Amino acid sequence: MQTTVLFIWQAPDRLKDYLAAGLEQLPLVKLIYPPDVEEKTLIRLAPEADIIIGWRPSKALLDAAKRLRLFINPGAGVQHITELFRELTKSRQVILVNGHGNSYFTAQHTVAMLLALMNKIVPHHNWMVEGHWRRGDKDAASAPLRDRKVGLLGYGAVNSKVHRFLAGFDVEFHALRSDWSKLTEASPTPLVKYTAAQLDEFLKAIDILIVSLPLTPKTEGLIAKREFELLGPDGLFLNVGRGAVVDEESLYNALKEKVIAGAALDVWYNYTPVSDEGGRTSPYNCPFHELDNVILSPHRAASPFRDLKRWDEVIENISRFASDRTDFLNVVDLEAGY
Repeated sequence: MQTTVLFIWQAPDRLKDYLAAGLEQLPLVKLIYPPDVEEKTLIRLAPEADIIIGWRPSKALLDAAKRLRLFINPGAGVQHITELFRELTKSRQVILVNGHGNSYFTAQHTVAMLLALMNKIVPHHNWMVEGHWRRGDKDAASAPLRDRKVGLLGYGAVNSKVHRFLAGFDVEFHALRSDWSKLTEASPTPLVKYTAAQLDEFLKAIDILIVSLPLTPKTEGLIAKREFELLGPDGLFLNVGRGAVVDEESLYNALKEKVIAGAALDVWYNYTPVSDEGGRTSPYNCPFHELDNVILSPHRAASPFRDLKRWDEVIENISRFASDRTDFLNVVDLEAGY
């Protein structure tokens, strides 16, 4: 039977060509690209869609898609639509899947930020730009990565790759995951495993904390003042998950008061910031830019967005649907929220 796939945004031609090539062995898959993304246009096209691909569907669109069985959110994070799908699935069988196609780049960016933080790349770069040659260790000495204890809070698509990328360093790995039974791949090096109930024990055992968690009611504000105190004065903190997993004021104070040694941040607290009188636009409420022990990154770990291989898992899920399979990649547990 024909499988009809509706895209609810205007995909670039190079992506259309890539998807067509990836699905060329499935001639009964029909890809619909709307002429525009007006709500009335999408609602007109929705009734024939078996699969919809996009980021922010409206309730009206989902209600109109009477044949819909699979919704693919191609980006990481579904906190903005989980409630909508919880309500939808009370009366219909629709599967929501999440996108992890950017996980490789996010892991790469995480490792880059960690090494830049430990090797003080940013201040030395800035001093050279200012014309200061070789300020030396007295101003900003590198911190050895050797023998550190790396803690991976969340061990999914991103942090499992961070583990693999850092596996060549002489470090010890610890990881906390809510359900280890769902992990099927072997870890690249020995790994000390923790569950959600062992957060304190986990934090006491590590000195580098890398957070890659989805935002759910259980994870919101999970890391705050007490958790930074457990990480300790030599601790380094990186967040590439969701800003609100970490209490903003607690993080700022932990850095300002040297409760921890430093941080690198790619996720924030206000994604619609308004410029201040001086023209500064900041996605936070506390003045992180005034600190000298933090690397600021504007939520760009998923770059480059033009990379097409990130769409391979979308092609795979469409292929599985067209083959009448239900073992889709990255199915969202609506009760858990990720």
